[in-house]
Amino acid sequence: MLVLALTLIAKFYSENRSTLIAASATNARQLAENLDTHLQRLLDPIESTLQILVLDPLTQGRSLEQRHARLPVLAETLKANPVLSAVYVGYPDGSFMLLRHLDSEVARQAVDAPAGAYYMLQSVERSGRDDRGRGAWQFYDKQLRLLESRDKPDYHYDPRVRPWFKEASVTDRTVLTSPYVFYTTGEIGVTLARRNPANGGVIGVDASVDDLSEVIAALQPTPGIQMAVINGNNRVVAYPDLSRIISMDAQQGLSLISLDELGEPVLNEVAQMGSDEKSMGEFSTEQGNWYGLKVTMGRERDVDLQLLFAVPEAELLADAKANGIEQLIWSAGIMLVLMVVGWRLGRAVARPLRELSDAIGALAAFDFSHKVELSSSVSEVNRLSDLIGQMSGAINSFQAIARTLAREPDLDLMLSRVTDHLVTITDAQAGVVYLLDPDSGQLERAAKARLNGVPERLEVTSQGVADLREAVRAALSKDGEKVMTTPLFDRDGNALGVLALRLSVDGVRREEAFRRFVDEVSGSAATAIETRHQVDAQQALIDAIIRLLADAIDAKSPYTSGHCERVPELAEMLVDAAQSASKGEFASFSMSDTQRREFRIAAWLHDCGKIVSPEHVVDKATKLETIYNRIHEIRTRFEVLWRDADIAYLKGVVTGEPESDLRARRERTQQELRRDFAFVAQANIGGESMSEEDIQRLAQIARRRWVRHFDKRLGLSRDEFERLTEREEELPVIEHLLSDKPEHLIAWGDRRPPVERGNPDNIWGFDMAVPDQASNLGELYNLSIQRGTLTDEERFVINDHIVQTIRMLSALPLPRDLRRVPDIAGNHHEKVDGSGYPRKLEASGLSVPERVMALADIFEALTAADRPYKEAKTLSESMRILAFMCKDRHIDGELFRLFLESGTYLRYAEKYLKPEQIDAVDKRQLLTLAGLR
Repeated sequence: MLVLALTLIAKFYSENRSTLIAASATNARQLAENLDTHLQRLLDPIESTLQILVLDPLTQGRSLEQRHARLPVLAETLKANPVLSAVYVGYPDGSFMLLRHLDSEVARQAVDAPAGAYYMLQSVERSGRDDRGRGAWQFYDKQLRLLESRDKPDYHYDPRVRPWFKEASVTDRTVLTSPYVFYTTGEIGVTLARRNPANGGVIGVDASVDDLSEVIAALQPTPGIQMAVINGNNRVVAYPDLSRIISMDAQQGLSLISLDELGEPVLNEVAQMGSDEKSMGEFSTEQGNWYGLKVTMGRERDVDLQLLFAVPEAELLADAKANGIEQLIWSAGIMLVLMVVGWRLGRAVARPLRELSDAIGALAAFDFSHKVELSSSVSEVNRLSDLIGQMSGAINSFQAIARTLAREPDLDLMLSRVTDHLVTITDAQAGVVYLLDPDSGQLERAAKARLNGVPERLEVTSQGVADLREAVRAALSKDGEKVMTTPLFDRDGNALGVLALRLSVDGVRREEAFRRFVDEVSGSAATAIETRHQVDAQQALIDAIIRLLADAIDAKSPYTSGHCERVPELAEMLVDAAQSASKGEFASFSMSDTQRREFRIAAWLHDCGKIVSPEHVVDKATKLETIYNRIHEIRTRFEVLWRDADIAYLKGVVTGEPESDLRARRERTQQELRRDFAFVAQANIGGESMSEEDIQRLAQIARRRWVRHFDKRLGLSRDEFERLTEREEELPVIEHLLSDKPEHLIAWGDRRPPVERGNPDNIWGFDMAVPDQASNLGELYNLSIQRGTLTDEERFVINDHIVQTIRMLSALPLPRDLRRVPDIAGNHHEKVDGSGYPRKLEASGLSVPERVMALADIFEALTAADRPYKEAKTLSESMRILAFMCKDRHIDGELFRLFLESGTYLRYAEKYLKPEQIDAVDKRQLLTLAGLR
């Protein structure tokens, strides 16, 4: 009866479902026919009007006056057809005239129409094929009285190149375009055009089909049904919500959105179906199961339109499901009556079996802790009850073993718990695990369960499986008790150790069956052991590689040796202080072991991007330094001028000039050269800031000239030669003593870094300004640096190391517990006021570890004694600078307070600073300077 009832219900539901799906497909086709009919009724009168207008003298007018005389005809055409937006005529000579109905405020604002304007006439007159034409706009009121005329010299519209003109020119039929958005009115419409066969003039009209969306909305059977009309380019022509299908683009203006842009996955699925299928297609989306149909429209008009129709399964089959449920309820009621009768008859016999069934049901529901206590007159039922109880306990213990193998990180504790569960399952007396130490060749006890007196280590003659098992068996056997040993192997078949169980008498009888079970468990245990060994080895390898990379970065420059080692040390000291804080902002701050490892790795890798930074920029000690110090070139030029002074003196003596005057002139010139070179050399050091007077003096020195007799193009590399933009003059050439030449500028080319906001390749959120040039080697440009030795371009190269750090670390397939490494490592140059780099993050966007990294990096740089471009600062000077940076909101104020009050600064100084750098620090004064008191 149950099978019969379910079969009848399924049959009824299937037939009812098929009927509803077919009815829905019929509704979709009828909707398409209604839309076709509506479109036909809309366009037939317009086409008739177009057939009349094409024979009007308007299409044959040879002058603007003759064409203007037909304005009343065009105006009456617009009045008679409210759906028309514009009527226009294109002539074979390229002339053009269009009358537009300004019936909306949007249309008037689009053309800046004068008050009272009801019509706008756009015209272009051409006298020949190559004539660009004379454009004009004229505005008329409702009675066609001229209100304003505008000359439009830049209006060169040529109808001969427009698709509607070209298509109409090669046929005697009316041309109809696919729907699109009218720029002026924002309506959705089509263009109809027809050629006058007498003179080749083409007249066209723009007709609005906006109400297609209203028709769809009115004919939508239920709110859940999705419908849309699309054209051949997958642009949405009609949709119940008209406002969603028109988009505004800064370059293309108003346009129809694509089906993808509509954001309805259901309609996308329907669009991929075949057209005009007899039955609806079934598909699934995140919104549920759907039925869809795609119907072709506009065949009579040769317009490529398609109706997409989709109905949710829940809505379509709601009635069928309701009827099915009703029948199911009736069937269940009838069967319930019969089941009550059968239950009463079989209760006395079936009660024990029902209780046993409940126990088995608990096992099926994964409740293995359920105790089976059953008393029955049937001995087989009692026996089955006992076995089920034992099976439940065994499965429960096996689950515990699986959980322990998967979750327990401590290897010794994991093995101890697994052994305990095995002893419980088998009623064994005790168990133990020995692991093989491959270095010493000994077996070391890793876990034990209720087993006393077993040795910690066992000596083995070899690492063969038989020797290992025999050594364990000999150590555990006493008084003839049975010991079962199972070797543990890794995936490569190498021995890891031995699992041993001391069995009871019952255990001996079922040893073979139990051995197979223990072998399976031991395989899982061996896998867990190997996995933990591999995890430990991988973590050790990762840490070693990170240290290796940090050491390589430090070793790359003799001037920053130890930076990548000292910053992590200081950062961890500061994190320890934050975790130990019992009050203040950091009282609730804590880090787990995993977070601490993540922070440690980020600290060691915080400058890994420096591996791509050029050494001659990072270590730039003088302003003219590139790969070498170019002051030597300039000194050579001064030497040339010195010798020129000697030569001028000797030439004067030979020609008979007064020797005393010549000598005085030579000495004066050479003294000036000494003073000027000393000034240039001092400016090259970059120790003090350059004043405007100093920069002016550099410019004056640069105006000195010297004579070059050798071709500067000889001996150059290809890149240097390509930077030469000037042709070599005839030798000898007079050059300035100091100069900024075009070849000193090195352009970015294809190497421009994607760090500017708005760059589509900038996926990391960088917000940095990029210099116009990749490098500027100009001599005056570099010597005029007002502070330090770096140009803006070189400072960008220095700052770019943090960009490279983030890009390199983001490219790594980091595990989930290390996902924040790129941010912690890469944000240590950000400032809490948002003026840092590379992302200009504010305090709210910086975590405590990231702020710690920023302070540690700054303090290490201030106190470092291995930099060529600055002297190492004392402890008090460094802390004073930090206080001012705190006041200016460059670093976190509360973190600076913790750094100071916890004494972290002093512990670091005692470990890494020179004794002469460590001086007294006034904490109260520093807190006052920092604005924290």
